[in-house]
Amino acid sequence: MKKAFLFLLCGPLLFSCGSDSDTKKAKEEYTLAEATEPPQDSVTNSNLSAVARQPQVDTNATKIGTTPVGTPSETGAKLIAASDCASCHRENEKLIGPAYQDVAKKYPNTVANVNMLAKKIITGGKGNWGEIPMTPHPALSEKDTQEMARYILALK
Repeated sequence: MKKAFLFLLCGPLLFSCGSDSDTKKAKEEYTLAEATEPPQDSVTNSNLSAVARQPQVDTNATKIGTTPVGTPSETGAKLIAASDCASCHRENEKLIGPAYQDVAKKYPNTVANVNMLAKKIITGGKGNWGEIPMTPHPALSEKDTQEMARYILALK
């Protein structure tokens, strides 16, 4: 009889302990779900739909295309502006390295010269324009450096 009495007395106590931890766990899961889901209001929904309606435009300068030798390449100008070329070169005046127009005067605008200058941009060099070496740019692709050289040689 004592055992039955203890069981009846302790049973609800044990039951309430289990349900309390289950309640805490449910509250934590609910709080976690609230934190990960964005609030659903009309402003959020309108912003999401506006983003979905925007056209997906590829602005990568390396995918714009090429122009024939002889005309300045818009892509080449953008690539030069995005790189560190301006720290040593200017279009019309000598800085540390030669002006782009001086390079264009020295080398005829041919496919062979475009390829030669593109490789020179990647590997760097010394001696063609004095003793100050040109720093190499190995991170640039050959296609990008060809666009840059094409632009420079078209600046006559």
